[in-house]
Amino acid sequence: MVVSSANAEHYTWGEGCDGWYLVRTPELHIIEERMPPGTSERRHHHQRARQFFYVLEGELTMEVESDELTLGAGEGIEIAPEQRHQAVNRSAAPVRFIVTSRPPSHGDRIDDEA
Repeated sequence: MVVSSANAEHYTWGEGCDGWYLVRTPELHIIEERMPPGTSERRHHHQRARQFFYVLEGELTMEVESDELTLGAGEGIEIAPEQRHQAVNRSAAPVRFIVTSRPPSHGDRIDDEA
């Protein structure tokens, strides 16, 4: 079956952010996400999940440990287990990206203290 955000299982998170499960198995999640301008997720880490964020459109700021990296379309970053990170859209336009998590990150997330 051909899958896209038009027919994939959809969910919302944060303040107006969207996610679509492109692949959802017990071993692997591949999710397309969209973040409106000025949105972010909570800083967190995963005990087991290794993730790869790949920007399709727009600009995504990734805070990883003490570093801040800005990714544009066609760029990605790997996040190892236990690395504290946060996705932020500081731009004036929405950002679309793919997050690959192995094993799936849902249920493996530990939010950092505020």
